[in-house]
Formats: sequence, C-alpha cells, structure tokens
Amino acid sequence: MHDDRALVEARLKRVLDERIRPAVYPESVPLTVEAWTAPGEPVPVAEGLAATHEPVAVGDAWGAPWATTWFKVTGEVPAGWAGRTVEAVLDLGFDERMPGFQCEALVYTPAGEPVKAVNPRNQWVRVGDPATGGERVEWHLEAASNPVLLGDNPFRPTDLGDKETAGDEPQYRLERMDLAVFDRDVWELVADLEVVGELMEQLPVEGGRRWELLRAVSRCLDAVDLQDVNGTAAAARSHLTGVLSAPADASAHRISAVGHAHIDSAWLWPLRETVRKVARTTSNMTNLLESEDEFVYAMSQAQQYAWIKEHRPEVYAKVKKAVAEGRFVPAGGMWVESDTNMPGSEAMARQFVHGKRFFLDEFGIENEEAWLPDTFGFAAGLPQIIKAAGSKWLLTQKISWSQINKFPHHTFNWEGIDGTRIFTHFPPVDTYNCSMLGREIAHAASNFKDKGVARHSLAPTGWGDGGGGTTREMIAKAKRMKSLEGSAHVTWETPAEFFTKAEAEYPEPPVWVGELYLELHRATLTSQARTKQGNRRSEHLLREAELWAATAAVRTGFPYPYEDLDRIWKTVLLHQFHDILPGSSIAWVHREAEKTYAAVAAELTGIVEAAQRALAGDGEEELVFNAAAHERSGIAAGGAGVPAVSGTVTLTDRADGGHVLDNGLLRVEIDARGLVVSAYDIEADRETVAPGAAANLLQIHPDFPNMWDAWDVDAFYRNVVTDLTDVDTVTVLSKTAAGVSVEVVRSFGSSRATQVLTLAAGTKRLDIDTEVDWHETEKFLKAAFPVDVHADRYAAETQFGHLYRPTHTNTSWEAAKFEACNHRFLHLAEPGFGVALVNDSTYGHDVTRTVRESDSGTTTTVRLSLLRAPRFPDPRTDQGVHRFRYALAPGASVVDAVREGFGINLPERRVTGSGTVAPLCTAASDAVALSAVKLADDGSGDVVVRLYETAGGRARTSLRLGFPAASVTATDLLERPLADAPALTVEDGEVALSLRPFELVTLRFGR
Repeated sequence: MHDDRALVEARLKRVLDERIRPAVYPESVPLTVEAWTAPGEPVPVAEGLAATHEPVAVGDAWGAPWATTWFKVTGEVPAGWAGRTVEAVLDLGFDERMPGFQCEALVYTPAGEPVKAVNPRNQWVRVGDPATGGERVEWHLEAASNPVLLGDNPFRPTDLGDKETAGDEPQYRLERMDLAVFDRDVWELVADLEVVGELMEQLPVEGGRRWELLRAVSRCLDAVDLQDVNGTAAAARSHLTGVLSAPADASAHRISAVGHAHIDSAWLWPLRETVRKVARTTSNMTNLLESEDEFVYAMSQAQQYAWIKEHRPEVYAKVKKAVAEGRFVPAGGMWVESDTNMPGSEAMARQFVHGKRFFLDEFGIENEEAWLPDTFGFAAGLPQIIKAAGSKWLLTQKISWSQINKFPHHTFNWEGIDGTRIFTHFPPVDTYNCSMLGREIAHAASNFKDKGVARHSLAPTGWGDGGGGTTREMIAKAKRMKSLEGSAHVTWETPAEFFTKAEAEYPEPPVWVGELYLELHRATLTSQARTKQGNRRSEHLLREAELWAATAAVRTGFPYPYEDLDRIWKTVLLHQFHDILPGSSIAWVHREAEKTYAAVAAELTGIVEAAQRALAGDGEEELVFNAAAHERSGIAAGGAGVPAVSGTVTLTDRADGGHVLDNGLLRVEIDARGLVVSAYDIEADRETVAPGAAANLLQIHPDFPNMWDAWDVDAFYRNVVTDLTDVDTVTVLSKTAAGVSVEVVRSFGSSRATQVLTLAAGTKRLDIDTEVDWHETEKFLKAAFPVDVHADRYAAETQFGHLYRPTHTNTSWEAAKFEACNHRFLHLAEPGFGVALVNDSTYGHDVTRTVRESDSGTTTTVRLSLLRAPRFPDPRTDQGVHRFRYALAPGASVVDAVREGFGINLPERRVTGSGTVAPLCTAASDAVALSAVKLADDGSGDVVVRLYETAGGRARTSLRLGFPAASVTATDLLERPLADAPALTVEDGEVALSLRPFELVTLRFGR
C-alpha cells in the first residue's frame, strides 16, 4: 500500500480547522451589547449591575489597562431554535494562543448570581438544553482588561505593569457576542477526531495501530459532507467507533487526571485581580461539576478560598457545596503556594498551620499532601515541616524546568536535613496546565522514569492564571482515553487517591537526599530587595511580638493579641507567594508590598513596645530586651535586664593609609581604599582574609540573562566583573571604648555606596552597614569576602537547620549551583577554624575556591548578592536607596554562626523600667534554639514553645521554665498532641529533652 500518511494527516488538520470546528455553532444571531466602565478600581457587583450602560458593537475597542468594563448583553432565542441546544458565544477579543494572561470576565444574571466565566478557551454560556424558543436572555459581564505583558515579544520592558504608568489606551476589541445553536454531534466529532488524530501522531509508524487509526480517520472524513457537516457528523462518527472502543493494554501507564487551574496569587497582575481570577475560575469549575459526573477538581491555597469567602460569598457557597460532595478538593494544606527557599523556619511552618487549619475549620478536611507545582526549588528543611504538619506527600512539577541536569526520578522518597522522608511525585507530563493533548499523554508515559516498578502518575489538567480551569473539551478527551489502545489509561482522581495508589505500588522508592535545587530562576534570590527585606524583618518582628506578648500575658495579664497576630501572619504568608517574595511580579505588586510591610512593621512594633512596657514596669533604669535565641551582653535569651559591659576598642592609623580596629578578640585593618585587608583572630592567632586579597569588596557584573529577566542570572555573568575599589572618603565616624566605626563612601556608575564598618567591644564580629543609592540597570552587585580557609563544602542556613553545599564543581550538578540560597548565615571551616558571614536581609550568594600561586593555599570566596536591576516585568526594579547589614565573624563555629545570625536579625531593644525580666523558657544547650515562644492559637492560655537542634548533632538538654506548668505535651505544628510522642514531664521547672540532629520539637505547656 502506498504511504499516504502525510496526506491524510494534512487533510485532517484542514478539515477540522476550516469546516468541522466552525460547524459546532451552525446558526447564530447577534446579541445587543451595552457597556459601562467603572472609574478607578473594581466596584461591587450591585454597582456594576445598576450602572447606566451605553451601546457598543462588535469591533469596538474597549478596556484601558487594568480597567473593569461591565457589559450588558441581551437578546431573544429565535422561535425556530426550539428543541435545540442554545449557547451564547462571548468573545471579548481573546487570543486563544494564551489561555490566561489577558482579558477575562465573570458572567452574572440580572439578580447578581454568578453563572460562569468566559476565557480564551471557554467562551460559551448555556441558555437552554433544549431551548423553547422565544426566551429572553440577559447577562452582565464583569470584564477585566488586564494587559498582555508576556506575549509575542516576551521580556521587553513595559510600563503596563502598574496602573500608575500604564496609560489608558484600549487593549482589546469585541470579537463576537452572539446567541448560537450548539451542535452536540459536531462537538463530539471534533473530540473524536482530536483524540484519534493526536494519538496517531504519537504512535510508531512501524506499528499497525497507527495505520488503523489513519484508515479510520480517512473513512470518517470521507463521510463528512463539507457542505453539510451538521447533517453528516453523526454518521461520520460511526467510522471511529471501532478504533475508539479498542481497550488499552493492561500494562499501559496509568494517569490520574486532576482538574486544576494553577492561579498565581500575584504575578503579572496585582493581588486584587487574583481575587477575581479565583472567583471566575471556581465559577467555571462548579458549573462544570454539575454536568460532568466523573470530573474531580482540586484547588490549593487557603488564601484563595478566604478571598472568595470574603469578596464573592455567592461563589463561595457553590464551592462549599461542591467540596461537601467530595469533587471540589482543597489541596496542599498551605496558606499560599509559597516560595520554600527564602521563608524562615517559623514562616514555613505557619504556611501549613494556617493553610491546614483553614481547610479543617471550613470543610473538615485534613490535607496529607503538599501541593507546590510551580515553586522555584525546595529547601532541604521542608520534609520535616511537612511531616510535623501532619502531612506525608509532596507534588511538584517545576524541577522539570532545570536547564542542565535531568532529575533521575518521578516518584521517590525525599529526605530532608533531619532524616525525615516524604513520598514525592513529579508529574512526568511536565506541565501543571495539561490540556489532554495526545502528545502530553504520550510524553507522560514515555517520560516516566520509574517504569517497571511503578506505573502511576498524575496530570494536573486545566488552564491556570485566568485561563478558566479545566474545559469540557478536556473532559471529553479524557473520557475517550479512559481505556484506549495505544494510550495511557486516564482516570479522574483526587490527589489523595493518586498518592495512595502510587505509594502502595512502590513500597521501596529511590531516595533523594538534600535540597531539590531548581537549575533555573536563581536570581529570584535577589530581585526586588525591598520585598525580601520586608519579609525577613516581618518574620523577626512576629517572633518578637509573640515572645514579648506571651511573656507579658503570663507575667502581667497583658491581653495577648490573638486576632491581630493571626491576621498579620496571614499577610506575611501571602507575600511569600512564589512570585512575590522571589521578586518576579509586576511593579504594582512590589509597590504595594513595600507599603504593606511598612504597615506590618508599625503594627508589630506597637505590640512589641506595649508588651515590653508592661514587663519593664515603673522605673528609670534602662533595660535591654534580648529577643535572640542566645544570651548576649549578659542578658538571657527571651529576657531583659541591664547589660554587662566588657572590653574596649582601640583605633590606630595604618602607615600607608586606613585604620586598625582592635578589641582584644579581633583586629581589623581597613586600608586607604576602605577595604578590609586583615581580620585577625587574636585568640586563634589566625588571619581570616586570604593573602593579597581584600574583604568587603563590592563587585559589579553585567546582568542580561537570555530570558526571564527578573528570574534568571546566567552563568556567563561572571565572565566580566568590575571591582569597586575607587573611594570617595574613608572617615572615622565614631570612636568610643565601646566601639569604633569607620565610614567608607564610594561612587560607581550612577550609584553611590556608603558603608559603616563597626567593631564593638566584647565581640568577635565586624559589622558592616551598607547603604546603596542604586541607579544601575541590568547590573548585579555583590559583596565579596575571600577567606584563607581550605573547605570543600560550606553550610548555609535553611529552615530549622542548615545544609552543606560543595565549594567545588566536580560534576555538572555542583556547577549548576552557582547561585544559591541561605537565610541568616553562611559558614565554612577547616579543622580547627571556621568563619561565618551573617546578614539581616539577603538570600542569594555564591561560594568559589581558588588555589593561590604564591603559597599553594586555598582561597574560598563567599559573596553576598545585594542588588540586581532587571527591566522585566518591572522596568525600574530596585531603583533607589537600600540598606543592608551583614557581618564577618572569624573563628566561628556553626553554633556561633547560628547565634550571630539570630543576633543581627533581632537587635536589642532598650526600654526604661526597673528590675529584670526572666525568660519564659531557656534551652540549657547553646546548640538548641527556640524558634517560637507564644500562646496557643486556641486561646486556652497554654504556652507553646518550638525548638530545634541547630548544629547537626545530637543534643541532650533541658528546657528551663520561667512559669508554673501543669503539663507538657509534644504536639504537631497545629498544636495537637502527637500520638506516638514519648511522654514528657516537668520536674523542678525543667523538661529533659534528647534531640536528633536538626530535630524540630513543638511543646505545649498547660497552665
């Protein structure tokens, strides 16, 4: 037989595009359309319905950037359509190539009841099935004209990302506003042909099944009268019945399809628009659930449920009903799908606390899976947190985006820093917007790396980010692939059903130890520095507010601000979403975030100050409150008192310019360029700075990645570097016995950096306060510290501990980690000597090593990433003044690094009062840190203490209590008793504890 495969395939494409798909709506009549544009921000539904509308027509331009237009569409079903299915087709000017990221609308009845949304791939609204003819139709569309920011020319700088700069040029034109007859037979024929045609393309040419499908398609197309598609569609379908009814092989891969719409809580739109995106999508999904019995839809992010509960209660009522029926599934158990690299220990824990509690309170549902399909890599401390929250599974897809190394598993156990293992799945479909295309299903089956020992995978199915979710077309295609020869089995299932099956079939999966590093989007650790500073400072202010309010409540009856803290935590958690904290959202998002963080800081500072005043009492003595995790200045962690004064600092001039600062523990030399050329540990008799090098060296690189500007920094940025050694002034700023400060000012490009280097008495730490007035574009600013330490690995703080990364690049896996995340400290060491670099607000860094020609010694250089200047999606990213604080701590152990990291982020507070304030509780071991001291969330007045082992070793210690406790119970993160926890007792005001390396423990004390 002659090979006519290409001929039939080309015929199928043209006939589908030009004849069959258009015949789905064979008859139509125009609707009458009127419009009203809301002034400013979106208005309540009642106001949009009641507004005075003006006539508009198809073809008219509409929609300034970020505006809301209320369309009123009216019409009458023709009498001749009686007995037929009638739908409205409402095309606002959609680009079907981009299912999200553009205009979209929610359709309401005249009474204000939501019907469903219209989106680029979901433009229909059902009128009657069947219609009676003569029905009057009236709908109101709340249409958002969100501008397209990531279109045909992505990553081009644009002012459309902020309503203050976007202008008022209309973004769209009305394309179609009709009533139309919906032909079910033709629609089903489209689904048949798409499934058969797409499957055919994925099968081997040598196999018989492909040719069977080809011949069936040819017969089907022969049966279609191109001048009467509607009259011949049913007969044409009969030619595909045989090939569509052939069952799949029993050994075929099995895909659990989960209806889904990944909706970024902010990204190329502001937070307020996400509220409406969620309302639109959930309206679509509840509408679809009513007609599709097998369909299951999962939505994560408790914050998004809370939004529609508050702002769209009529939509939320439908969601609650569908959840109760078990087919609309709250997933993930987190407040938002957060970044997991940068949130601190407590913040990461609270993501689960607030997310799971919301789902429990609202729906009575306990999630066992963490659902993070789009997060940019996963910190090594996360498995323990997932388990401590009462969950046991993790789903993500993002690691498939890695540029260099292909991850070796799709289903595996992920082991965190403490040894906790979490059953984890990466969907091999390699998308969280699966649309049931044949190539997607085939790719999932062929790509699955665990074949032979497992055969289940998951496919999140639906358009996200305003695309409207799962469509009826996807459901139709999945129905045909439930059991279809040549295809994987496709079944709608909940995430829990999938994980239960996957875990049962794979009792001994492979193990991946350590972080799940995404080899992409590394610059998200630095972009939008103000957002990152706001997050870090909010986290520590929350620690202080809980600590001092709890202490004051126990000691003085101070009213513990339960509701305020709950609300503020949720605000901070929201801003940890994986496109807000990483700095990859539009200017509008980050402008609002800066204001929000300022308001959070003011409110939390007020709580802290009120609680401290209650604790300090009357008196004129200056008390110092220490919220850090370790004693300092003679004041216990979590307590207050009069600080002890020890030591002095001297200042002398260097012969060739600059100054020497000496406090008897550390001697620091600052040369005439304002660079640190020596940091000598007097006790260890050891120099820290590498020979011939200078520390606190600001360096600047060109920074123009190949794509994803705010997200990415590509390795070639390091090919060109400029050392900022020119100096304007080096000035002694202050000189007292308690400390000496030297100010260094240097100008570069259009920017200026002012640094104050301080050595205080009694500390083995050089503090560096840096202010940068930043006006560069597409540049990367680093602060380098080359140290004389031979280390093949270094420690970087993560949640509830630290992880080690190599300093070498032996393999492509190590070379790919050229920019990585830390929290408050980095530590590197050789036997007998270590160095820590601590910071108050930076996350990105790099560590490299070289061997010196002069003495064959090793220089290990640690660089903090301070600022970037990408131009997309915010064309003015990080322009203006920034302030950073970091410190070099020579001779530091890991425990010292933990201590200094807490200290630099939790400065002492001074309050006038009398006496001392004893801590509510104190860990006897310096290797154990208290992560949180608070009152129980349930308002019982119980004290909750969370602690962890910090050094990566075993710790036998005790927790000393500063209040009478009637009982102690080990709990999960939600403060519920752990069934399998060993019994604990309070004896003589102490609780004895034995901790594994990095073990996290939550204790609840009854009073």
